[in-house]
Amino acid sequence: MSSSSSLTLPAPGQADRRVRRLLEILGALAIAGTYLYLVLAQPADITNGLSSGSTLLALSGFLLGVVLLILGILPTLPTSTLVLIPVALVLNIVLGQFVGSTLVPFYLDAIGTVLIAVLAGPAAGAATGALSSIVWSLFNPTVLPFAAGAALIGFLAGLAARYGLFRRFYLAPVAGFVTGIFAGVFSAPIAAFVYGGTSGVATGAIVGAFRAMGDSLLTAITKQALLSDPMDKAIVFTVVAVLVYALPRRSTLRFPFVRRFRVLAGAKSS
Repeated sequence: MSSSSSLTLPAPGQADRRVRRLLEILGALAIAGTYLYLVLAQPADITNGLSSGSTLLALSGFLLGVVLLILGILPTLPTSTLVLIPVALVLNIVLGQFVGSTLVPFYLDAIGTVLIAVLAGPAAGAATGALSSIVWSLFNPTVLPFAAGAALIGFLAGLAARYGLFRRFYLAPVAGFVTGIFAGVFSAPIAAFVYGGTSGVATGAIVGAFRAMGDSLLTAITKQALLSDPMDKAIVFTVVAVLVYALPRRSTLRFPFVRRFRVLAGAKSS
């Protein structure tokens, strides 16, 4: 009887992993579903902050996704990651707010997200990206609809780290460039259908130039995104690569994700 049960019942550790994976999938679906709602419904009142029903719905959807992701990854996160996440949020918001108000056609609002993704994996990166947009939206409501794009950036950065693209320094900007292409195409409908443009000074000027040449709004924003996002993410990934290699090796090796997938050059798998 015992031998038969052992063949049919998953081990406790395996069952826990399945539950965590389910939570991660449900979290991703909640974030993706909220993104689709914003693209299809195109709520014009979302810039009104928490007084808007659309904002509350989007905030609830993204927040649910973040909570599910965090519940799924929490048992695997060391204390060092939990301490680092608030720092990553501040880094994203401060840099994003500052750069967005300048004439530089970049964002630089994902350095904290990518840093967490490289050290803790795709799910942690996605949760950090979405959470960053949620927190930022309390000060700047226009950021909230882009939470799904921020989550996508964190997820793709974690995948790049998992498959060794940070073991060679020169591959990090390549991974960032490719991530920027996906992020730009993914976020363009939000900027076009929800806002009718972009909120950045320089990026808005680029969209205006494409519109003056006869492009539709979505086409103009997509072109702008494909000009700005790949280079922006290439810079972000390069900065993060510099940061993680500048950290003491004993600090980076405290992260199970780094050890398990040999994320950095010289890291041994565990």
